[in-house]
Amino acid sequence: MAATRRPTLADVAREVGVSAKTVSRVLNEDGPSSPQTRERVLAAVAKLGFQPNLMARNIRVGGPDTTIGLIVPDLGNPFFGTVAGGIEDTVRDRGLTLLMGSSADDPERERTLIQTFLARRVSVLMVVPAFGADHAYLKAQRTAGLPVVFLDRPGVGLSADCVVSSNRSGAQEGVAHLVERGHRRIGFVGDLPTRLYTRRERLAGYRAALDDAGIAYDRTLVTGAHDQSAAAAATTRLLSLPEPPTALFAGNNIVALGVVAELARSGRRDVALVTFDDLPLAEVLEPALTVVAQNPSALGTAAATTALSRLDGDRTRARTVTIPTRLVARGSGELPVPAPVAAP
Repeated sequence: MAATRRPTLADVAREVGVSAKTVSRVLNEDGPSSPQTRERVLAAVAKLGFQPNLMARNIRVGGPDTTIGLIVPDLGNPFFGTVAGGIEDTVRDRGLTLLMGSSADDPERERTLIQTFLARRVSVLMVVPAFGADHAYLKAQRTAGLPVVFLDRPGVGLSADCVVSSNRSGAQEGVAHLVERGHRRIGFVGDLPTRLYTRRERLAGYRAALDDAGIAYDRTLVTGAHDQSAAAAATTRLLSLPEPPTALFAGNNIVALGVVAELARSGRRDVALVTFDDLPLAEVLEPALTVVAQNPSALGTAAATTALSRLDGDRTRARTVTIPTRLVARGSGELPVPAPVAAP
């Protein structure tokens, strides 16, 4: 069976009986052509299914591509999928297309993806920074006018626009909610590494809520995990302490999945739980999950709006946009402190 190939500019020119340069002028609208020639070229393009190589054209003429490059740590995390949806909904009417890649939270992989996007001459670069990445190498592109927007976490070594959630105040509100139900021993299961921006901010909110309530900070109640199985193991360790917590605060949605799974496996329905980030099916759990909900769609919208303003000529100083969180009480965070067991 003969191999098929994609039709080329030369194929279109041969079909019409004109030069490739004439076809290029019609498609790029960068030179004179008669209405009859234009009609014949467009008909041949439709017949052959020819797709112009926009990347090659943009590199040739020195213009940007009509794409936005977005790099996230994990394409499988629904949070980042919703962020991407907010971006797409905002830029679609401007004729921009979103391209995504995953850094796997690896600085070197992130840099490789960024270089790939830069080679495409993307119109905008958006990055959820990998931990340990240094973005100083982007200063030349930033100075030349490329809009760079950091999402969820600030970048390092580069002054650029940033859109984040209210991590500290959101965590503080969630932990204060547990305190109001009488809990004094509240465990914290956060993301890793401990110096990750979101982990640091949410732990700061946890500590602020304890300080406000006059509760001493206890290092033995603070642990971390980067996946579900590690979060489940961390939950087991906390609940095995001589003085275990009566409530837990989970630092993100992935950690929360591990905490919920371990509480269910161990039959612990007496441990109150609030998590930062909402979860699919959180309402059908028993009890339903109380969360500090981020607004990932609004994060994406704000990032896209900021980028479009830069494309439209906004040259003001880099700014940080903070998207509010909200507490959604569903049941797990409202469990009271268990009554003490009477001595035999």
